[in-house]
Amino acid sequence: YKSPSPSPEANQQLADDLNEFYCRFEKQKTGLTPSQPSTPCPSIPPTVSQPALKICEGDVCKVFRKQKIRKAKGPDGVSPACLKACAVQLSSIFTLIFNRSLELCIVPSCFKCSTIIPVPKKPKTTGLNDYRPVALTSVVMKSFERLVLAHLHLSVDHQLLTDRQQLVRLGKLTSGTCTISTGAPQGCVLSPLLFSLYTNDCTSKDPSVKLLKFADDTTVIGLIRDGDESAYRQEVEQLSLWCSRNNLELNTLKTVEMTVDFQRKPPALTPLTIMNSTVALVGSFKFLGTNMSQDQKWDIHIDSIVKKAQQRLYFLRQLKKFNLPQALMTQFYSAVIESVLKSDIRRLQRTVRTAERIIGVHLPNLQDLYISRVKKRAGNIIQDPSHPGHNL
Repeated sequence: YKSPSPSPEANQQLADDLNEFYCRFEKQKTGLTPSQPSTPCPSIPPTVSQPALKICEGDVCKVFRKQKIRKAKGPDGVSPACLKACAVQLSSIFTLIFNRSLELCIVPSCFKCSTIIPVPKKPKTTGLNDYRPVALTSVVMKSFERLVLAHLHLSVDHQLLTDRQQLVRLGKLTSGTCTISTGAPQGCVLSPLLFSLYTNDCTSKDPSVKLLKFADDTTVIGLIRDGDESAYRQEVEQLSLWCSRNNLELNTLKTVEMTVDFQRKPPALTPLTIMNSTVALVGSFKFLGTNMSQDQKWDIHIDSIVKKAQQRLYFLRQLKKFNLPQALMTQFYSAVIESVLKSDIRRLQRTVRTAERIIGVHLPNLQDLYISRVKKRAGNIIQDPSHPGHNL
């Protein structure tokens, strides 16, 4: 059982300090304090040959009806439940607002406000960087972004990114408001795409070095022959320089290096250095949820999955003590335990058998589950002409 992360103590000074910390890149870039609005970007209306995008009322109503009512509301107080329940009544007025915003190339300031909820990254926090910022943004703006995302072309109105207001909330206390124009707003629908476009030119120039990007995680893979690491180290240096030129900061504390070498006596390698910080050399690390090891075996990853699944069996046993129906326990197993069992069928199947004994019913075999889901996925690809693998 893993206890939940403790909530930060409600403290006005801490809220203000966190808000200033989250806006630190704004001050480095502009030299202004985060509370000062930057010079507004010139608004360039669409030309005659490029008319403004028009959003229809039916699309707005459809997006409102798809709201997830359990999601938190934004700083404007408009909840997803309200938009979903009143989709028909609200869609007409918001259609006018959205289309007017597109015509003027101006995003209303109330749509660009965000409330930051700091969540501790670990049980004991020692600094401001130990709090992960979770942004609550306007649900109306997210709906607007989803409508625009479907029609997004090569140009994006930068007015969305400038003069955004944010504050930090700790319990019932809130910090002062800061105005920022740096980076992409967290918690918005368009932000992942905008960040991908922003980092699109961050590539490797050497064919022996691959640069893999997933959101804000970047991995450099170098093929070293005859002990020549020059190409690999040069690409790492180029990545560091690219980040500096583009106002991005590499987190060297979370950067590790792993060497895969199957020689009986691998040569000693010089430690890698990034921005005067030595990168830790490790024998294994987690890459996008998968534990990778130097020997390229799955033992560490399987141990991690089995441990996670066995920990969740505790909750299944508690449900058994409360005499819950087998149907509910089976549903809990499928959602909480079966979802983490993905590889090494023999070892993981033991967890399934234990769950069967607790519930008292037969559960799907992992191999059969794998085959059925692959067939289902293949069927979806065949039925989707827009999928890249449709014609394979």
